[in-house]
Formats: sequence, structure tokens, C-alpha cells
Amino acid sequence: MATLVPYVDVLIANEADAADVFGIVGKGSDVESGKLDKQGYVSVAEQLVERFGVKKVAITLRTSLSAFDNLWAGMLYDAATKKACFSTEYKVHIVDRVGGGDSFGGGLIYALTSGKDTQAAIDFAVAASCLKHSIEHDFNLVTVQEVETLAAGNGTGRVQR
Repeated sequence: MATLVPYVDVLIANEADAADVFGIVGKGSDVESGKLDKQGYVSVAEQLVERFGVKKVAITLRTSLSAFDNLWAGMLYDAATKKACFSTEYKVHIVDRVGGGDSFGGGLIYALTSGKDTQAAIDFAVAASCLKHSIEHDFNLVTVQEVETLAAGNGTGRVQR
């Protein structure tokens, strides 16, 4: 992977990926204990940027409360501004985790290619992935409008017509 990443503009990972694949560890975080330190994630992103020259680093933040209940959020670090943006943290009851990471990546790609700024892009990606966790099977069957509604803060769960 280390030979491929220098050709990447946006690196999508999680803290365990950075540690296991590149030996990059965030300060103050322990994935196994569930303790997440936001500055540790910024540190991981900064190290990835320094080592590989990527333009942006997106990291998913999952806190497992149980097998079916998680806290779900994300961070997007922009190397040009040296700024990290964190999404809202959602409490998710998981119907199916399969496709959650793909939905995060797809949501991020959509948001960035649609011209969303760093904060809006990570908010959109996490909201898309959050909604996917509530859908069986591998496909995220939500609309852009549904994702944007959740990303804008409407997480009431009420039926919307």
C-alpha cells in the first residue's frame, strides 16, 4: 500500500488501518478500549499527509457500544489548510454493517466532486453511511435529499413526506 498511496488525492481509512498497514498511531487513542481522542485522529492524518503527500485524509470514527449499537462519526483533514473537520456523532442501531464503509466513501466522493467544502463533505459522508447502517444488504438505497436532511441536523426519525 505504501507504494500506491503517494498517487492518491483523498485517503480514506480508519485508525486501525493506519496502525496496521503503515505503523502510524494516533496519540491518546486506544481502539480496543473504545476511547477516542480527536487530537489523535488529527495526528494520524497529519502523519499520513507528511509521509505520502495526500491532499485530504478521511477517517471513520466508530465507538462500539455493543454488537448492534455504535457511535458513528468521521473526520476530514485538509492538507492545504491544515484543518480537521469532524462530523456530528450519531448513535446508530445497526441493521447491517455491510456497505457502511462503501457508503462513507461514496458519500465523500459525491460531496467533494459536488463542490462541498470540507465540513459539508464529511457531514454528508457520515450521514450517508449512518443511513446505510439501517438498511439490509450491501446497497445504500437512500436519496441525496435524505442524506442532506440528516446531515443538516434532522435526525428525528419521523416519517418525512
